[in-house]
Amino acid sequence: MNQKKHTQPQVGAQLFTIRASTRTLPDIESSLHKIRDIGYRAIQISGFGPADPKDVAKIVEDCELTVAATHMGWGDFLGDLDTVIETHHLWKCSHAAIGGLPAEYRSLEGIARFAKELRPIAAKLRDAGLDFSYHNHSHELVKYEGRTWLERVYEATDPADLKAEIDIYWITAGGGDPADWVRRIGKRQPLVHLKDMAVLPDRTQRFAEVGEGNLNWPAVLAACREAEVEWYLVEQDNCYDGDPFEALATSYRNLKAMGLN
Repeated sequence: MNQKKHTQPQVGAQLFTIRASTRTLPDIESSLHKIRDIGYRAIQISGFGPADPKDVAKIVEDCELTVAATHMGWGDFLGDLDTVIETHHLWKCSHAAIGGLPAEYRSLEGIARFAKELRPIAAKLRDAGLDFSYHNHSHELVKYEGRTWLERVYEATDPADLKAEIDIYWITAGGGDPADWVRRIGKRQPLVHLKDMAVLPDRTQRFAEVGEGNLNWPAVLAACREAEVEWYLVEQDNCYDGDPFEALATSYRNLKAMGLN
């Protein structure tokens, strides 16, 4: 079942970007063909509407795509772990992840609670050939007694239990240096989220296609190579009035020009 670890980094599309086009099974099928036509060979499943995982597995296979990772809710891991594992096996995916935790975990006590809850879940995932990653936004860079929540959560958990999925945009939005964070987390991160930040004349910060904003991509990608990140997952939370598929295509073209594919 396990994915073979790649010696070269692979680029994938985080499908939360096209969530409005994956609400039904026919839409999922059409959308995955479009993703494949752009050039992507891997995806992260997130934001799908109701769909039988077996049907999704068939579509993924027909499109010759790899499910690099998923995003599921923390409640799924707490309440229905067997189904989570079964679904990942169907999709031949070994990287499970969450997009964040509920607000009640945003404290020192919440970190301790999460670490305690995670231990038996991570052990069962490992036994099934899976690992578990945490995806950050900006609020994890709030400081508690002088150090960020994100620092503290990785210190409070065993690297075997908790991996990282550093989000380059959200680290920047939280006042962090994304290349520095990638280096600090090191080989604990099989996944990274790539998205750019543009600044408008009124000082508004906006999501942008990779390479179309202001982030220092040579530094970020160098740090990712040093950390031996396996999957570079392209996401754009908001495409505003633009076409999400074209946004993913622009990011793909730009990353290819930077030496990734």
